[in-house]
Order: sequence, then structure tokens, then C-alpha cells
Amino acid sequence: MRFTKWGGRLHWHYAIEPLGTDAFGAWYGTRAGTTIQRGDEAPHIQKHDFLTLIPAEGWYVAAFNAEADERTELYIDISTPPTTTGTLIEAVDLDLDVIRTRDGRFILDDEDEFEEHQMLYGYPAHVIAAARAEADRLMAEVTAGAEPFGAVGRAWLARYVPAADGGS
Repeated sequence: MRFTKWGGRLHWHYAIEPLGTDAFGAWYGTRAGTTIQRGDEAPHIQKHDFLTLIPAEGWYVAAFNAEADERTELYIDISTPPTTTGTLIEAVDLDLDVIRTRDGRFILDDEDEFEEHQMLYGYPAHVIAAARAEADRLMAEVTAGAEPFGAVGRAWLARYVPAADGGS
């Protein structure tokens, strides 16, 4: 998985393993212990398992975290629609994030960064409109527990991270 920022600057990148597909898209797993890196910063070791959903359609990439992540259950990066070339999946991170915390809060994060980057990097008007619409739609869906952000995501995660492992 490789995220860039607008203009092609490398952002988060890490290995993922294909798990399967369903009506919502393609599901991938990343194990605790995997090296992940942001841009050219020093790499670090992922502390918990997580799933990545590459949607069948949409301007996002979703991460479902194992229980070992005590703060964040669901983290959705608003991005350009992900593309796949061979085994490489790429998307341009558009700053906005929809988050469901373990304590039940719902957060639309980095709106200030989104506003700043529109000017700094010259996001086209159609990209701004699509990102904002997707963030608003996903915030409503996640808050309502709509699928795949409810039982479907949890079921994929449960298959990937057996309860006997304590969710990590």
C-alpha cells in the first residue's frame, strides 16, 4: 500500500496481504511487526494487526484496527480513488480522516490541514468537492453503523485476528 500526498510526495507505505473480496471491495491484512514508514522518515514497527479495505468504489481507504490499538477502532483516509497496478495499491491522501474511537466517539479530523493544502498544493475544485462529499457521507455512515463499517468489518477482522490472540 502506498499513499502519496498531492504532487506525488511519498506518504505512508507498508506491506499488505490479500485476504479476499466482497461486495464492499478488497480486504487486506497487515500484521503486528510489519515495518511501516511515512515518507522518508525513519521506519517503525507496526504494533498491532489491522485490515485495509480498498473500496469497490469511493474516495477512501479504510483501516480496521485490532483491539491492541486501544484508542482507534476505525480510521478512514479520504483519498483519491485507489488504483491497483500488479500488487501495488496507490492513493493520494487528501488530508481528511473519519475516525471511530474505542470509546465511541466519531471524529472528522484534519479539516484545517485540508483547507491549508487546498491553497498550498492547488487541489482542483472537483477534488475538493469530491473529498468533502466523501468525508460527509462516510461520517454519516460510520456514525449510523452502516456496512461495511459495522458487523462486516468486524467479521473480517475477527477472521484475521483470532480472539485467542487477544486482538493483537
